[in-house]
Amino acid sequence: MIENSRRLRLEDVHSHVTGTCFKTGPPGTVGAETEWFVIDPREPGAPIPAATVRAAVEQAGPPPGGSAVTYEPGGQLELSSAPFPGLAPLHRALAADIAHVRDALEPAGLTLAGHGVDPHRPPGFQAEHPRYACQRDYYIARGFAEAGPQMMCSTASVQVNLDIGADDADAARRWRLVHALGPVLVAAFANSPRRAGRRTGWASTRQAIWAELDPCRTASVLRDAAESPADAWTRYALDARVMLVRAPGDRWIADPGLTFGEWVDKGEPTASDLEYHLSTLFPPVRPRGWLELRMIDALPERYWSVPVAVATALLDDPRASSAAEAATARFAGRAGAAWWEPAARHGLAEPVHADAARACFEAALSALPGMGASALVPAVADYADRYVERGLSPAFAEETSRC
Repeated sequence: MIENSRRLRLEDVHSHVTGTCFKTGPPGTVGAETEWFVIDPREPGAPIPAATVRAAVEQAGPPPGGSAVTYEPGGQLELSSAPFPGLAPLHRALAADIAHVRDALEPAGLTLAGHGVDPHRPPGFQAEHPRYACQRDYYIARGFAEAGPQMMCSTASVQVNLDIGADDADAARRWRLVHALGPVLVAAFANSPRRAGRRTGWASTRQAIWAELDPCRTASVLRDAAESPADAWTRYALDARVMLVRAPGDRWIADPGLTFGEWVDKGEPTASDLEYHLSTLFPPVRPRGWLELRMIDALPERYWSVPVAVATALLDDPRASSAAEAATARFAGRAGAAWWEPAARHGLAEPVHADAARACFEAALSALPGMGASALVPAVADYADRYVERGLSPAFAEETSRC
């Protein structure tokens, strides 16, 4: 553990990444974060004051399953579960917490909506903390005046949190697999074809926004399958531009004009600065002592558990993992980077993504009963029948049903 006040050396960055971000241990723990737009279903394009949502949720008391309730800069509500020893207890707790929040909003005439991008409203900045204003200023200064506010205020996801691995070899295998799965998960759960009332031409407009935004902190970490995960994340962190720094008097300064590696060379940042810097990096797979899968669009309430169940089965069950490795072989390694864009643009209309998704869903469905998660099989099977087997993403299913 590096003392928070001591100035960092380059070797300290790698030590922190190895000992904290890639801390290994027996897999089996799972967590999830679900982000939601809060809308008035009678007028879904109307802006909803964040203060109204906070008051309704706080009046209802803490969620019974222990999830933390937070809010994104545009007012998106996020429920972050505790880590659980398996899918079944996670599902019970987070489902109860989602229902708790939904019921809390009902008397105010509001409800939760699951979309990867707000389909009705333009970005509306509602954050109070000064660091969010600095983050917005950073994106504008870096030339992302449109994508920055959209990402902060108009996107939502289902994030799946899974263990790093039993040991270094297992961690490297899981790291490679989850990156190969990335394009398949984008395509299978693409659920954001509209933004502010207009079709965008993308199945996952959310992924398109993230891909456009500041590649030094949003591009995939994986470049070379031979590079160790810890080396890859250290390189990525050092090469990324510093977004903002804390100054005396609870002030924040946006874009000091250097990478984190350059800052370390100046002998200025501390361990606390490193930890904050890492929290401002948003690749599709982010190591935080666990693997955080960040590429999945938010989904309607009936389906939020599906990507959690599928991703967990494909990483934690040995047979399902082997099947997933075979199904996603063409997406692995450096060559896999080319498959993210067509996944976001076309979803499962891209045949190679559709074939891989079918194989992955089949493997996950076979694995779930043995993982004690039989209760999740109906939702996964329903999603597979409705979308995956038909080569459809939710983004285009409604359009196709009208034909």
